[in-house]
Amino acid sequence: MAAFNSERSLFQRVRPYVAVFDLPLALIILLLLSVGLVTLYSAGLAIPGKVTDQLRNIGAAFVVMWLAANTPPQTLMRLAAPVYALAVLLLVAVALFGTIKGGSRRWITVGVQIQPSEFMKIAMPLMLAWYFQLQAGRLRWHTYAAAAALLAVPVFLIARQPDLGTALLVVAAGGAVIYLAGLAWKVLAALVVMGCAAMPVLWTMLHDYQRERVLTLIDPYHDPLGQGFHIIQSMIAIGSGGAGGKGWTHGTQAHLEFIPERTTDFIFAVFSEEFGLAGNLVLVTLYLLLIWRATSIALNAPTFFTRLLAGAITMIYFTYAFVNMAMVSGIVPVVGVPLPFMSYGGTALFTLGIGAGILMSISHFTRTVRHGAGSHAPAWGVTA
Repeated sequence: MAAFNSERSLFQRVRPYVAVFDLPLALIILLLLSVGLVTLYSAGLAIPGKVTDQLRNIGAAFVVMWLAANTPPQTLMRLAAPVYALAVLLLVAVALFGTIKGGSRRWITVGVQIQPSEFMKIAMPLMLAWYFQLQAGRLRWHTYAAAAALLAVPVFLIARQPDLGTALLVVAAGGAVIYLAGLAWKVLAALVVMGCAAMPVLWTMLHDYQRERVLTLIDPYHDPLGQGFHIIQSMIAIGSGGAGGKGWTHGTQAHLEFIPERTTDFIFAVFSEEFGLAGNLVLVTLYLLLIWRATSIALNAPTFFTRLLAGAITMIYFTYAFVNMAMVSGIVPVVGVPLPFMSYGGTALFTLGIGAGILMSISHFTRTVRHGAGSHAPAWGVTA
């Protein structure tokens, strides 16, 4: 009996830290990670150690997910400004003395090598959600202008590295917060028109390789053995999968090494070739379920801050999945965006894990509020 009581006491102590997990969201993420590992095994047959390394990355992602899930929204609000300021300072440090790889200055060494732009994907929506929470009830045009300035500074620093893929994700996250905070449709439409009108000027500001990517998108066969080679091979892989695919580990485009970055940005091409249209329908369904669950958490969040933050993270997930599948399929230019929870890599998975943890924290906060809150209510109270 004493042993039973001891075990029960241990369970009761651990339960509050486990109860924060949102089971539907966790299940969807586990399924995506499982599909990713299966595909990665095939894509990395000629590259030993990829699956083992990815398992370590997944373990680290679950740790940060658990930590974020156990961080109350009130604490997230207190962390917003310091985290944003630190991320901007790191981006400035990268611009001044960052490490150059492949012609891009994106990394900085602080004991270990990190890519500060990845942190901005979470720091940006945190900052803007906190800012609009402070301004709730007195939103004016200058409020949105200040928010746009907070967004523009890190986006400029990231774009000049250059890293348009990450800049796009930061814009999506920050823009989602600004829009959800109440930006009028007319203003949004005017901004789109202004952006289209500025295209000729923006074109002159692009690097040569960036302009080449746009031209390759329009006509990949203008340089089939050069700039257009990789996207052509990727589309061949997707099309050759047919309805049912060629079978696991039997993708010829992948295993003959025609597909570039087949374990990271182009892993969707490997999956499509081996599992075909049927597999793609399952994969798209999983991503739709991920977006649905994240959207549900955002819609049910009880405060202005939590709604904005959950909405921004939902937009990050959507942008990740849509842009990756679209660029691998030749619909949008290649911008270096990984497929969420599937592509090999630690930094992006780390960021996605933090985002999932924040969604779980908000989901748990919502349940606590709805059930009359227990002991956590005073600590987690956030005024709308």
